[in-house]
Amino acid sequence: MMADGGLDYYWNSCLKGYNQVNKLHPLSNSSGTIGAEGPQPLKECPGQTFQVSVLLTHLLAAPAYTSDVLLEPYLSSWDELVKFMDSMGPMVGLISKEIESKTSIIRHLALLAEENRKAQLGSDIHPVNSVSSDAGKTNDAGASEHTGAYHSVRSMIWVELNRGVVNFHHQTDSGCRTILRLHRALLWLKLFLEKLAETPVAGQLRSPADLCREAYQSTLANHHTWLVRRAVELAFTSIPERSFFFRIMCVQNQEQLRTVLTRVVKATVEVYDRTQKALEENGMLDLP
Repeated sequence: MMADGGLDYYWNSCLKGYNQVNKLHPLSNSSGTIGAEGPQPLKECPGQTFQVSVLLTHLLAAPAYTSDVLLEPYLSSWDELVKFMDSMGPMVGLISKEIESKTSIIRHLALLAEENRKAQLGSDIHPVNSVSSDAGKTNDAGASEHTGAYHSVRSMIWVELNRGVVNFHHQTDSGCRTILRLHRALLWLKLFLEKLAETPVAGQLRSPADLCREAYQSTLANHHTWLVRRAVELAFTSIPERSFFFRIMCVQNQEQLRTVLTRVVKATVEVYDRTQKALEENGMLDLP
């Protein structure tokens, strides 16, 4: 059903207006060299599916207005992170399948909302992003031109709350509950990449498997059952050594890896913090 292009057209129309007034930030290269015109863009890394340059582009495109996150680049960021997880082997790839199921739910909800909007053309429909509410506070100038329910995190929250599809006591497939699960997973990956970028003052670099396990134990593990935690931590034992991450990030050494991942983490933090604020303002950090 998503192959008909309706959802792509809807989100691309939203992004077109946004990008005209919000140019994408340039990405620094692995050496961190900054020329007269700013940081040089990352080059595509040949021979692999995951591209850190594409991930960073989507992350930088996601923040909108003063405190919102556009869902199209947010989900596209997850598409690239899924490729990153898949590249680490079939065991870790099992975790990425769960992520894909979450992004599919939100995309399906967005498609249904767009189909309903088209069916109701001519009726009195409130422009979601032009409304001042607890979910959106007061959206910035320029937001009012967008009317998609699933245009952004805040528009999704506002619409789902008003339609009564968010349940604070029972599990549902609402976009808000689903984005919370993705939000928690993003914190785990952010922390893992942050640890991977660290260069100890003294001593050897720690194994990526240990770093990933540590990041998981302080984030996602808090929301998983004992059985799930055991299965996930077993998967982490198959994570490749550090040289693999040099290759997949298209760098030669730890210093270059730090430069690239620092920018990725910074962009991720901006997206994470905005999403955290929107969910927290609406009491959604513990949706069942």
